[in-house]
Amino acid sequence: MCNDHKRVVIITGSARGIGFAIAASFAKNGDQPIIVDLTEEAVAKATTNLADNYDCEQVGYVTDITDSAAVKELVERVIARFGRIDIVVNNAGLQFISPIEDFPEEKWDLLINVMLKGPFLLTKYVVPHMKQRDFGRIINISSVHGRTASPFKAAYISAKHGVVGLTRTVALEVANNNITVNAVMPGAVQTELVENQLEKLANEDGITREEALHKHLLNKQALKRYIKPEEVAATTLFLASDEAASITGETISVSGGW
Repeated sequence: MCNDHKRVVIITGSARGIGFAIAASFAKNGDQPIIVDLTEEAVAKATTNLADNYDCEQVGYVTDITDSAAVKELVERVIARFGRIDIVVNNAGLQFISPIEDFPEEKWDLLINVMLKGPFLLTKYVVPHMKQRDFGRIINISSVHGRTASPFKAAYISAKHGVVGLTRTVALEVANNNITVNAVMPGAVQTELVENQLEKLANEDGITREEALHKHLLNKQALKRYIKPEEVAATTLFLASDEAASITGETISVSGGW
């Protein structure tokens, strides 16, 4: 069982990138992060890192968040081990870039399933538990692309817009149960996913990575720099705090003025 002072936090896609920064932020705060990702190796590496550096247990689960039975089992296992789930951060994501006429249907399905169906499923299965306890915090990691668009990212942008709609809808449904639901909208965060995207764009344009960074990722941004994963994590931690108890159904941009 978890210490009463430690909040139990499920973070999807948390073995690296923004998700790991969020997990580390909660661990540093004295909470118990639950790493959720796709491979044993990635989960083991992330949970070991957290346990070695913070006062938390080494806990992680390999889970396909697009699979209803797997997500239901994840929720049940966490509750069985810790007795509760206080916070959920729906973070898992991926990218695929293609003109709409060439966009593979299987890639569309994959991105929509991971970034929209996944948050739906985890929310669906955790809300009854949160209602029973009359407490919960659900934080969805959307994107600035949850309110704007860029070419060649049809599935990603559709999913991120959908996450905002899901956030606002569920917030209304659970408001009387002391459960808040909000979305964070990062801009260009320096992660492996974005770096891979940048390399592809630079190669296609025949320009340097730095030139591609400013042309494709920072051209609409006021600060003209990458957002740090830790900056997104800090906003997530705030939304889970008592001080943010009256914030629900909202989107908060961490985009450097995009």
